[in-house]
Amino acid sequence: MGAEKIEMGDVDCALMAKGKKQDLVQLTNKFEKFFQPCLAELVGTMFFVFIGCLSVIENVPAAGRLQPALVHGLAVAVLVAVMDNISGSHFNPPFTIAIYLCGGIELRMVGAYLISQMIGGVLGAGMAKVMTPADRYSNATGAAFDIIQSDIQLYPALMAEVTMTCLITMVVLLVAVNNKTKTPLAPFLVGCTVIINILAGGDISGTCLNPVRAFGPALMANYWSYHWVYWAGPIGGGLVAAALLRLILGDMNLRVVMKS
Repeated sequence: MGAEKIEMGDVDCALMAKGKKQDLVQLTNKFEKFFQPCLAELVGTMFFVFIGCLSVIENVPAAGRLQPALVHGLAVAVLVAVMDNISGSHFNPPFTIAIYLCGGIELRMVGAYLISQMIGGVLGAGMAKVMTPADRYSNATGAAFDIIQSDIQLYPALMAEVTMTCLITMVVLLVAVNNKTKTPLAPFLVGCTVIINILAGGDISGTCLNPVRAFGPALMANYWSYHWVYWAGPIGGGLVAAALLRLILGDMNLRVVMKS
């Protein structure tokens, strides 16, 4: 009987240890499937907005658009490369919405990603405000998008944001979601597209392409003139890009028409 009790005790201990191990595995899986991607989006967006704001606030006048273009593009390339296997490296609400519409992310993650990106954008803009001299910060309006000064500029700027965000979102979907065109060069291609857009359209709208890049500095500098353009334009462009993939450019799995 004593031996049987010892054996039963060993079995109970083994079952308890196995149960604890399973609980730990489930907790780890939940962290890596939900919390870690959200935190990666927050941190990645924070550093992108921080670096982007600094490039505008500390821009050398002689460099013109070249310095912000290179800084934004290279920052995107680096962050996409290092965070891709954690969260997919969105850092941009239109990307998240378009990727969801193309089946690249679950619905339950969309809201969490958007909130994480918003928080990251505010933190990044706050870091830039703390680290830069007050006079330079003020002269650059805290890196908020202040290029639109009248209604005459409004519709060209809105169209520029729609068009350029459509281009970069289309690139993201093609290199990261569409199986037929996926490539390990995704970070390089997305970064190059950012640089091209800023060099081409910087004087029209400021080339935001990302609502949280606009929201964080606007909040820190309390500058809200024509701010809605930098939400409506990029989100509209992202929706157009998703439609292009779903209707024309996507592979058999992604396209919803002309499958036969």
